[in-house]
Amino acid sequence: MAIRVQNLSKCFQVYAQPHDRLKQSILPRLQRAVGASPKKYHRDFWALKDISFDVKKGETVGIIGRNGSGKSTLLQLICGTLNPTGGSMETHGRIAALLELGSGFNPEFTGRENVYLNAAVLGLSRQETDARFADIAAFADIGDFIEQPVKTYSSGMMVRLAFAVAINVDPEILIVDEALSVGDELFQRKCFSRIEAIRANGATILFVSHSGSQIVELCDRAVLLDSGEKIAEGMPKQIVGQYQKLLYAPADKRSALREQIRLGGLRSNVGEADGSTSVAPEDVAQEDTRLSESYDPSLVPSSTIEYESHGAYIENAHIVDQRGRQVNSLIAGKRYRYRYEVRFDRSANNVRFGMLIKTVSGLELGGAQSAIALKDCLATVAAGTVYRVEFAFVAALNTGTYFLNAGVMGSTHGDDGYLHRLIDVAMFRVMPDSSRLLTGIMDFSCVPGIEEVVVNEA
Repeated sequence: MAIRVQNLSKCFQVYAQPHDRLKQSILPRLQRAVGASPKKYHRDFWALKDISFDVKKGETVGIIGRNGSGKSTLLQLICGTLNPTGGSMETHGRIAALLELGSGFNPEFTGRENVYLNAAVLGLSRQETDARFADIAAFADIGDFIEQPVKTYSSGMMVRLAFAVAINVDPEILIVDEALSVGDELFQRKCFSRIEAIRANGATILFVSHSGSQIVELCDRAVLLDSGEKIAEGMPKQIVGQYQKLLYAPADKRSALREQIRLGGLRSNVGEADGSTSVAPEDVAQEDTRLSESYDPSLVPSSTIEYESHGAYIENAHIVDQRGRQVNSLIAGKRYRYRYEVRFDRSANNVRFGMLIKTVSGLELGGAQSAIALKDCLATVAAGTVYRVEFAFVAALNTGTYFLNAGVMGSTHGDDGYLHRLIDVAMFRVMPDSSRLLTGIMDFSCVPGIEEVVVNEA
């Protein structure tokens, strides 16, 4: 086990007035001294009550629940920044935690000084931090502000720096509390990309989020908390579905529904996709009256990951419109072409190409490959050859930012596999259009139909 939580409880003392705190520290002792029953000048608030669960090494577990359900308190107890009122918890491995923004930062210290301070708290020596500082600064990407006092930082800059430190200490256990909801889309994608790499290296991740889609996409298992109690644990889709039913339930029915979930009597209904695709209404962004494709040179991914080359190199990945102009600000519903070139330095056999479109959080929306059966592949490609690859696609997506992969597969020494692959090699945005009635991510060409039913009265 990486984390074991057994019957964990946390009680806070809540005082109605500031001077009640002084009374509580003095008067009960005086009352006991004269033989009277001590009086309480506070009320007890149980943030957590008898929580138990285990997390195995290499597992990613999501914690989800309404505001005030005890998620952040639970993580602080596991990290050791709070002491429990009852129960116990064990952790095995180096912990890196992203809890509250800037927690652990000294506002008077510069970003550089806080990097060394936080790294020391996480167990790195000064020499180890020296060796990793360039990577930390590059990931945070806050420029010259790294030498400025943290009190001058925005909240986004704080979380950038905190996340950069946490993921560069090679954590065996990574704990993330809603930190990924801060920052622009480029930084969020970079964070998700790094979390995916940390998962692939066998680290344990405990992840708190209000986003059901993130829990479903990232986690192997999920725990549902409500009013300080664990009421369900299981597969992410099922748990997210239960969470959303509880979240949107009328106040007078919430208690009964909560008890039904706790006793295991609630199952997601067919057609609700286990709650994983439920979408709350969102504000529609303002737009220009006339939409047109365009190219934004600043829309470049910072989360690109390159696989080792085995004789092939992918270059110049981009999107063009129907007139061949390079674009990355697209209009929903229109057709585009995704292009890249592949240069072969070695001869290869059974060559085929592929592409994939993903969300900011890494959800794979779909893609294509140039061939399935070997008879449809390029049987032989000579060294020195360059191919232009093109995939036509429809931007059947709602407003948002999306990322593209590119890959070439084949064999050079008998073993079939990737000759080269680029993750997040390009990105594009779908522009807002207030005339469209879409919700969620994908465009399923839904057409609403509304008809008044005439009731004949006797």
